[in-house]
Amino acid sequence: MSSTSQPFGLRPAYSPSGIVRPVAMTIASAYNTGILQNQPVKIGTDGTIQAAAAGDRFVGVFQGVEFTDTDGRRRVANKWTASTTATEVVAYVTTDPTLVYEIQTDAAVVVGDIGKEYDFTTAGTGSTTTGLSAMMLGVSTSAANAGLQLLNIAPAQDNAWSDTYVIVQVRISEHQLVADVAAF
Repeated sequence: MSSTSQPFGLRPAYSPSGIVRPVAMTIASAYNTGILQNQPVKIGTDGTIQAAAAGDRFVGVFQGVEFTDTDGRRRVANKWTASTTATEVVAYVTTDPTLVYEIQTDAAVVVGDIGKEYDFTTAGTGSTTTGLSAMMLGVSTSAANAGLQLLNIAPAQDNAWSDTYVIVQVRISEHQLVADVAAF
């Protein structure tokens, strides 16, 4: 798999506490940007969830949404479609700053890169069919202070350091709810 580009965003892998527990938040009705599952999100100035851009501090990763549509039907989805008009919107977001995520890189990394920080990058727009994000770890975005800190390679068959598209484990190093984590 690490020789094929198949991005899936930031997939929650594990929590040091043992429980990956999304938190209920909200998205503003008619929010004009689509959000896909495993996509980084931030808390906007109005207190609602918004899609995070590369370089933004973010609170966690979008896992899904439920809402009441304009026909009065309750809907559940793993994506937010841009400009959806709805009420009682509940967005599920992983906000625990200690969570470890898996993400695919957009270029090779080596074991010596552990501790370095990178921003995420988009490999296309994601899939509105599957609802999955296309975010990847942008290897060329390495900086002293960036959004994600590389922790390890993900334990998976056919996933090896220095392959073209490695699946790695990361944590959020520029989390909105805590101080920045320094690279090492």
